[in-house]
Amino acid sequence: MKSGLLNILWAMRGLDEADARRLTIAVAMNPDEETGSVYSHEWIGGLAKRSRCVLVCEAARADGSLVKARKGMAGYQLTFNGVAAHAGNDPEKGRSAITALAHSVIVISALADWQRGTTLNVGVVDGGSAGNVVADKATAELDVRFWENDEFDRIDSQLQALCAKGFLEGVTTSIVRFTHKPAMAASEATQLLMQKVEAAGKEEGIAITWQAVGGGSDANHTAALGIPTLDGLGPIGAGFHSPAEWLETTSIEPRIRLLRRIVSLF
Repeated sequence: MKSGLLNILWAMRGLDEADARRLTIAVAMNPDEETGSVYSHEWIGGLAKRSRCVLVCEAARADGSLVKARKGMAGYQLTFNGVAAHAGNDPEKGRSAITALAHSVIVISALADWQRGTTLNVGVVDGGSAGNVVADKATAELDVRFWENDEFDRIDSQLQALCAKGFLEGVTTSIVRFTHKPAMAASEATQLLMQKVEAAGKEEGIAITWQAVGGGSDANHTAALGIPTLDGLGPIGAGFHSPAEWLETTSIEPRIRLLRRIVSLF
């Protein structure tokens, strides 16, 4: 992501003077994208609505592909409230929030539809106070991904119904959605933008290929507003969010040229 920011900086610094006078370009650098753009998506959306297109400079894929589509995503916090009791003396008086959480993982995971690319992952869990106490509280963080926005509607309604019903007698379950990004799909207008990018790549001697990817970005928000949006215009990299993350340094200069050329075609 740092390389993408530098890509923007140097592409704009090297922009032809006539293009710089002719065009009005908004450069948006967003500090909360990794936490769902909760505080910035309306600001970014406002800029997008005044723009002919949106170009996002997250990294190109490992094979150099740019990104034409992204999965939508939603994040939920589930809280389970049970009844504490001594696990040795009075276990029957307790209602375990952790047991309810365990049941919920199985039920919630069954909502996935692998053929449609809809996945649900309980990635963070916490609960209990001591090994000899029936846990009266537990929490779980759930990540949902989907290619189709109507799949989000299906998952959201079923999650709400399941949590309202509960997963264990005597344990209540509350659910809060803390982030949501709609799926990014390649509209007809986006496909015309892709043709411009391919033309720019030809002029710069850079082969342009495309991928649809599972991770979300601010491109999801702007595409959902109907603004032609493309992503992956930074240098080539992979291993995101891991100690093995890497950047192909030889791709930096060509990708700066590519972005500059794309902008000049408007």
